[in-house]
Parts: sequence; C-alpha cells; structure tokens
Amino acid sequence: MPFDPQRRHLLNLALGAGVAPALVGCVNLGSREPCFGLGVASGCPRPDRLVIWTRLDPDIRLDPVVPVKWEMATDEAFRQVVQAGTTTAEADWGHSVHVLVAGLEPARWYWYRFTAMGHASRTGRTRTAPAAGSLDAVSFSIASCQRWDHGHYAAWRHLADESPDVVLFLGDYIYEYAPVPGGVRMHQGLTDTRTLAQYRARYAQYKRDPDLQRAHAIAPWIITWDDHEVQNDYGGAQSQFMSPAFLARRARAYQVWWENMPVPPATRPRGPDLQVFDRFDWGALARFHVLDDRQYRDPAACPPPGRAGGNTVDVDHCAELADPARTLLGAGQERWLTEGLSAGGVRWNFIAQQTLMAPFTWRQGGERVWTDGWSGYPGARARVLDTLAEHRVANPVVLGGDTHTNWVVDLKRRPDAPPIATEFCGTSISSHGRPQAVLDAALPWNPHVHYGHRDERGYMAFRLAPGRLDARLRVVSDAADPAATIKTAATFHVEAGRAGALRG
Repeated sequence: MPFDPQRRHLLNLALGAGVAPALVGCVNLGSREPCFGLGVASGCPRPDRLVIWTRLDPDIRLDPVVPVKWEMATDEAFRQVVQAGTTTAEADWGHSVHVLVAGLEPARWYWYRFTAMGHASRTGRTRTAPAAGSLDAVSFSIASCQRWDHGHYAAWRHLADESPDVVLFLGDYIYEYAPVPGGVRMHQGLTDTRTLAQYRARYAQYKRDPDLQRAHAIAPWIITWDDHEVQNDYGGAQSQFMSPAFLARRARAYQVWWENMPVPPATRPRGPDLQVFDRFDWGALARFHVLDDRQYRDPAACPPPGRAGGNTVDVDHCAELADPARTLLGAGQERWLTEGLSAGGVRWNFIAQQTLMAPFTWRQGGERVWTDGWSGYPGARARVLDTLAEHRVANPVVLGGDTHTNWVVDLKRRPDAPPIATEFCGTSISSHGRPQAVLDAALPWNPHVHYGHRDERGYMAFRLAPGRLDARLRVVSDAADPAATIKTAATFHVEAGRAGALRG
C-alpha cells in the first residue's frame, strides 16, 4: 500500500487512545470522508436532559452541510437505544454538532455515538443529574489551564481513570499565544490566534490529544471560560493592548468556543455576546452556580503604562480599587447570583468560577495585590461574601482555577472574622506556575490560607455527601512527561454546617 499521511495520523491517534486501529472507523482513506478525529463530549447535565457534541475533523474535505446521525443507549453495546435522530453539521459553525437530548431518566448513565457518511465516532459515556429531592452522593473534579506547549495531558488520563460523575472545567481551554521555541510541544501556526480559522485550528490541535478526548468521553462536563479563550487579561470590551477592533475578535473567539464545547444549541452566540453563566442542581444535594468573570467586568484597575490588563499594585497607590461600584461579574450577573444563592432548597452551594476569590497580599504590613482577579475588585467580592452571610447560604464552597496554583483557603468578611465559606482553587493541567519560593515568603502574611503550592500540576477530585465534602489534590509527577504518574499531595474536608477547611 502506498504511504498515506492520513493513515499514519489515524494509527497514531488509535494507539495513543489505547484502542486497536481497526476501531478508528470514521474515515475512508481512499475518499477522505469526514472523520470524528476531534472526539465526542457531553455536558450541561439536567435530570431529564443533557447535550452531546462532536465536530467533524477540519482536515477532511467536507460539504457545506453534512447530515449527522446520533444515538443514545442505556448500554455500551447499543442494544437498548432510547433516543436517536439526525442533525446537520454546517460549515458556518465549524461543522460542529450540538444535540440537546431530552426525555431521559434522572441519575442514569447513558452511552452515545455519532455517524456521518456511514462512519461512526467513538462511543462516549454520560449521565443525567439526579431528580429533585435526591441526596445521593456525587463525585466530581475541577480542572483548568491546559496550555499545549507547556506540557502533556497525563492529568486528564488519570482523571478519566477515576471516572467522576461530572467534570467542572473552569477556564483557559486553549491558549491564544503564537508558537514559542523550546516548548514541550509546539502551538501550530505562525502568530497568535485572531481569525476564525486560527481559533478553529487551535481548538482542533488541543482536541486531538487522546487523553483530553478520553476525559471528555468518560462523563458530562460543566464548563466556563477565562481569558485565554480570547486574549490574555481582556476585560469586557477591552483587550490587553486596547485594540479598537477587539469586539470583532471577541465575537470570533466566542463563536469558536461555542463550536467546540458541549453546550446547548440555543446558546449559539450573537456577535460578541454569549451567555455562559448558568446554574445546575444535583438533586437536593448541591447547586453549582457557574460564573463568567470576563465578559461583563470593568477593566482592571491601575494597569501598567501603555496597556490594559492585570498588574501587581500597592492598594494605597491605586485609589480606583476603592470604588465600590466596580464589578467583576456585571450588575445583571450579580443579581442572578444573589437570587440563586438565596433560593435555598439544597444542602451545598458551589460557586464555580475562574480564579482565586480570597484576598491575598504579597507584601508584609500592607496590601499588595494582583488586579486581574477578585483582589482587583474588592467591592464586588465583598458583595458576594455579604450575600453568603446575610442570606445564611447553606454550606457555600467556592471553586476556582487560573492561578496555576493549588489553594485551600477560608473565606472571611474580615481578617479577624470566622470563615463564612471555603475555597478550593485548583492548579493547572499543564500551564507553568511561578516560583514557589515567592509564594512561601508571602504565606505567613495570609493566615487564612491552609495550602498554597505553585509547583504542582493536576486537578482536584471531590466526593460530596450530605454531611461532608472530601477533597483530594491530585498532582502529576511531571507535566512534561506524557506517561507521568499521579499522587495525592494533600487531602482536606469540609463538614456540613461548619465553614472552613480541615486537613485530612
């Protein structure tokens, strides 16, 4: 048989995924029909519905509109198909497929797959949320920040092995940067991502990773974004470099994010606007309030000269920080969050968002803060903490990412007050952290921090029952090694009715 680069690509994909090459049956090598080389995914689990997703491989020549069949079954062999239908993958939307499958049973595992032009995708596994009133335990993981050129995705392989009920991804799915010499693996392209084609190519590169594909195929995801899905440190309608054409770039980036995520068809963006914040109940056990702290925020205070975005500043030298009207979430989202937190009806409330909510100072005897996160919006943070306290929100826990650091923190309204919530802010899947010694030097000035490690890559794994939340900080041996091992660096727990993290 003559040498065929496409055959080599498929063989490598199959071997990397741990399956026999014969199972990669989504392409006809002679006619180069569409291939499901970007995998499958599911998300947005409700008691009676969820979303299943795929995207036809952009390296394959495709018609402008391609019919795609989907099936969902109660068994992996698809002997009991309970839902099926046909939709279309359209070139205008990156040949992506988003199917909202309704009429499902609560708290049940399902298997799903797609077929296009006679060729099948891999099989994905997913599950619905429990019915209202259920207090069944749940296992979930949080992850963020998977920069391609900083490392491999062994963390995803280990997360998939643990088979959680649901995965929460908290931002920085891609990084928009141009290729940087010396990386563990190279970003494709010659420049940073700006055009529709460039964003589509960048997502395709990330999604071809077999460990990431397996993590998507093992359980439903609940997803939000951060800055790198568009541009580093952007805030609302303002880019880091104050480009007058930024909203057009944001519109392209939001469209491609939607094309590549397992989110409902109805959330398709309109220009530079896409609602990401949402709320998910897991029976009566937990409510996940999922936030968007990028699209509606005020620009960062006291930016570096000549540009916008985050900066490390002394609070005494940045009067703008004291403006109580400044917002990270926008007024509408703040009201929505307050309404959801005060509604009651669940044992635990999780605020799933992008970064570290707790204050952290980098200077002894005064406040020196990073302005791109919550410390750059102290009035907005105070309003959230006031809501938790004044409405006596049941068992509030904040989940975060972004900082490439593992944090376990008590959240307080004042430094001398008792904790009113607990925060678990997870480190990156692969993105580099900064020197641990700098963090170690500052930890004594931040006694509300139980754990802070910038030198760890991985994810956090949780098990929630009515009376207790258990957390394991899962850390890979070396993110530069695709075969990295994993260990639990620390364990913490939170007891119902008692805010604050306890070791062990």
